[in-house]
Amino acid sequence: MHTGTTALRLKRRTRRSESTAMTLLNDEDTPQSASPPELTALQRVERKVLWLASSIIDAANAPARKDPDGLKVGGHQASSASITSIMTALWFTELGPSDRVSVKPHASPVLHAINYLLGELDESHLTTLRALHGLQSYPSRSKDPDTVDYSTGSVGIGATAPIWGAVARRYAADTVGRPRTAGRQYSLVGDAELDEGAVWEALLDPSVGELGEIVWIVDFNRQSLDRVVPNISATRLQAMFAAAGWQVVTLKYGHLLRAAFARPGGEHLKRRIDEMTNPEFQRLLRCTPAQLRLRLPGAGADAGADAGPEAAAISALLGCISDADLPKLLANLGGHDLISLQEAFAEIDDTRPTVIFAYTVKGYGLPSAGHPQNHSNLLTPGQMDALAIDLGEDRQHPWQRFDTDSPAGRLCASVAAGLTREPVGASVPPLVPQDLGRTVVGTSSTQQALGRALLDLTRQAPLAARRIVTVAPDVASSTNLGGWLNKVGTWSPTQKRNWFSDDAETILHWNEQPTGQHIELGIAETNLVGLLGELGSTWSRWGEPLFPIGTMYDPFVGRALEPWSFGIYAGGQSILVGTPSGVTLAAEGGAHQSIITPSIGLEQPGCVAYEPAFGQDLEWCLLDSLSRLGRPGGSSSYLRLSTRPLDQTLSDVPADPAARERRRMHVVAGAYTMRRADTPRVQLVGMGALMPEVLRAADRLQALGIEADVVCVTSADLLYRAVRARQGRGEGATAILDQVFPAARPLPMVTILDGHPHTLAFLATINRVPSLNLGVHEFGQTGTLQQVYALHGIDTESIVRAALDLA
Repeated sequence: MHTGTTALRLKRRTRRSESTAMTLLNDEDTPQSASPPELTALQRVERKVLWLASSIIDAANAPARKDPDGLKVGGHQASSASITSIMTALWFTELGPSDRVSVKPHASPVLHAINYLLGELDESHLTTLRALHGLQSYPSRSKDPDTVDYSTGSVGIGATAPIWGAVARRYAADTVGRPRTAGRQYSLVGDAELDEGAVWEALLDPSVGELGEIVWIVDFNRQSLDRVVPNISATRLQAMFAAAGWQVVTLKYGHLLRAAFARPGGEHLKRRIDEMTNPEFQRLLRCTPAQLRLRLPGAGADAGADAGPEAAAISALLGCISDADLPKLLANLGGHDLISLQEAFAEIDDTRPTVIFAYTVKGYGLPSAGHPQNHSNLLTPGQMDALAIDLGEDRQHPWQRFDTDSPAGRLCASVAAGLTREPVGASVPPLVPQDLGRTVVGTSSTQQALGRALLDLTRQAPLAARRIVTVAPDVASSTNLGGWLNKVGTWSPTQKRNWFSDDAETILHWNEQPTGQHIELGIAETNLVGLLGELGSTWSRWGEPLFPIGTMYDPFVGRALEPWSFGIYAGGQSILVGTPSGVTLAAEGGAHQSIITPSIGLEQPGCVAYEPAFGQDLEWCLLDSLSRLGRPGGSSSYLRLSTRPLDQTLSDVPADPAARERRRMHVVAGAYTMRRADTPRVQLVGMGALMPEVLRAADRLQALGIEADVVCVTSADLLYRAVRARQGRGEGATAILDQVFPAARPLPMVTILDGHPHTLAFLATINRVPSLNLGVHEFGQTGTLQQVYALHGIDTESIVRAALDLA
């Protein structure tokens, strides 16, 4: 049993509840008076939460908030009602201060209602759902004013975030000394969310089966956006969780239905409900008592004496239940039964992940309950009036809290005190050097330079290097992390034996230990960036900044973009390395050649994108990226690297310390001038692995009597920000534009990159000059490097021709 510090724990009363259930059904006043006082208080809280959540959405759609363009504000009253009982039971009987909860997107009003009752949210916020700077449409760590543990909204991503949060918390405890805590990581998931591939990618990773703090509660209402899902199978889903090593708890029926099943004819009623389709059950929820007595017994029940023995037994059982209680009995599913929910929580096995399938009714407690199109349905003013009467609320004063001396008020105060968390202390990340002091020489690629820079950091800045954690989806060696991995080891919660440590032919060693700094996942990019986001949130969640770096093949950045982008939105700061990249892969063919990723880097909010050409540029860009991690106002970075070996002398790094520092500053600002001609007639602007072709083109043009300036772009992203800042439309340093693209040299421009040509096309607007933009705009082919470059028109010949056309 989980031992949080919640002030209230309701005792298990299964036997008493089942023995009195049928009596309670026949006396509307008995349940309230016969319930234990603490259960009565909890039921009052449950009703209040339902009212507040419904009212928050109602207020958002009030006439005063009407959108001038005629768009509805919207909200999800039915989805909120579906999970109200689950969240009430969880918050008010189970959670401790070390627990964290990811709440399904459409239940954000329920979360805000609970936080309001616990004193975390001012009343002024309750009318601001979906308003500018108000409560967000979906729970947001970074934008909501109250406590939100995990941002959700991108379906499947928020559900899996606590898995990676658990790994991040364990990793921080093992490597940087953060005290390990025993809190659980909960995910409140809608059943339709289980359609998302991200869910199953996460469950199937072998490491997840060891995370006993993970608890998922599935709001199993069997409805999607448009209809009742006819063939959703809890049995199949439960088997999939069980096959992944999870404990599966099924919470299908409440204590009233369980008591009914124990009476004569009850076994037939249970079989009848178990075997009926989802749409049939949902339709019965909206029947009158008379219709229920006719339909619920099953086929032949309306034939009188011709009814089968099972139907007759069910009819006899239903005859003992009043018209008022019959609909309540049918809707008494486990996910709306506070007693059953507490029993399910008590079953959780903390040695492995747990999933609780809690059967619910979408819209439970609302007039729209069970209707197949209730997903976005909003209650009318008349329905809200009726709901207020039913729940004992004041429609004119919807935001009243409980009297502090009432049992429900004391319960809220007690829970609020028990859930109080120690504030996260501000932890300053260790200083990252700007320059490691050596010059990269020889012939090498930016991908190779990444591995060398990480190793150099362990020697020259060990405190900063200790905060680095690398993550890869089974591509550590092919992204040049081998040396780093051998140096720092692989992270594992327990020490494991390396059976190949004495094999002379093994050059990559998997030394798994709690102090390791590399985490290897299966081949699932979604998992990698999900973990990156949580490792990048430890500074704000646990007060321990980490420097997470994830490596993957650049073509798969598009696949990983949504969860990584959402992780950035949620406050996760990390470095994503896409390598190798572009058609420079040549022999790999079109399947592994990336085209759009330079544009992705330019357009992604909360991220700085770099595509360095040379090893020295990569080192400086990496250090700059590390310096922005793990702090308020920090940001993520995307590094697009290449496996193409380049002669590093081409970069011509200045030997003079002042000149070297000036070069470094230009590199991390977005671009630097490689050649400046006396009487230039054209400017060649290249990025990344194509700089040798750009420099050769400049030599060819020189031989033709046409001098050219040559610029190496390291970050189209930062240059675009500088352009917007100069226009007064954004923030960013503009000095780099004056240094590299001075107004006194308005030259016709040829831009070249191994990616879509529009990525650098905006540079011509700086000085309003003619331009030709070379790049890749179709899927590639297999071939030699020069064959592939010529195919796409990014080889030296193509650059020369473009320059001649302009000059």
